[in-house]
Amino acid sequence: MKIALLFLALGVGNPQTASLDFLNHNRPILDAHNCYPYQGRWADRIDRALKSGFPISIEQDLAWDLKGGSGEGRAVLSHSPHTTGTEPSLRDYFFERVRPIVEKALADNDRAHWPLIILHFDFQSTEEPLLHAVWNLLGEYQNWIITAVKTTDPKQLSVLEPKPILVITEDSNEQEAVFFNQVSVGGKLRLFGSAHDYPMEGKSREERIHLAATLPPEKLLPTPPTNYRRWWNNSWFVVEEGGQKQAGDWTKADDRRLRALVEHAHRLGYWIRFYTLDGFQPAEEQGWDDGYNFGSREAVLARWKAALAAGVNFIATDQYEDLAAVMKTAHKR
Repeated sequence: MKIALLFLALGVGNPQTASLDFLNHNRPILDAHNCYPYQGRWADRIDRALKSGFPISIEQDLAWDLKGGSGEGRAVLSHSPHTTGTEPSLRDYFFERVRPIVEKALADNDRAHWPLIILHFDFQSTEEPLLHAVWNLLGEYQNWIITAVKTTDPKQLSVLEPKPILVITEDSNEQEAVFFNQVSVGGKLRLFGSAHDYPMEGKSREERIHLAATLPPEKLLPTPPTNYRRWWNNSWFVVEEGGQKQAGDWTKADDRRLRALVEHAHRLGYWIRFYTLDGFQPAEEQGWDDGYNFGSREAVLARWKAALAAGVNFIATDQYEDLAAVMKTAHKR
């Protein structure tokens, strides 16, 4: 008890578990995968995601655009680092779209339900102008977003300040250099990276696929969170060997593997995400990647239910409405 009180007095959370309950009481959240237009199509994805209910995680893939006509670079939403100048900007497509939601949340001040939105960045390139532009943009909206004080020791996790939006990003060292290393001690962290993946350099594709699905969780993720790296991002390959396209029937062994990964992440103090769980027929496709397709509604439903039961924090899918309906049904039970 004295140690816990000391952490609170210092404004620092327990590095093992402090952050977990902060996010939806450590319960699952729908992660709206690739929630932006492709080549001018499917521009309603963010509206569909927001209608699915809160909290909601919204993935935005980012690229650096120099073709917008202004003579200056723009942070835009793109599935490729090669832009055309027609892509929507992060400011317009995301921040200004959610303005009414965030301003109402701030006025209501219902902090028990914050964050309402998890803004998940997937950078398609990591050149410094893009990273600095995103950092500066987050600064403009800082009163909307969750921050944490940078501690002297990166292993010491500071308390997350409640706000309506939590911003997370992925694992590259280039991002950490700008988003963490260049922040002064005592300054505010504006976004939080994911843990490094298990190193697979020098391994063949077959070896990587096998190792991902068979290594014990403590080998895949051996280190606890840092003040910057607070979540664990996983392909489904770590659950079923070969991922979605090689998956057979969902088995008890698969379920044990999934639960072991989740329990290990939570024991260390990480939130955990799995991507991307889809199940559709060709006629239902709406710009989705078939590499994430289990092939049928029945197959993905078994995985959705298993992920919910296991306590996966971020369940990524392109089928926002379908997973949202399953989650609502599960919540009523």
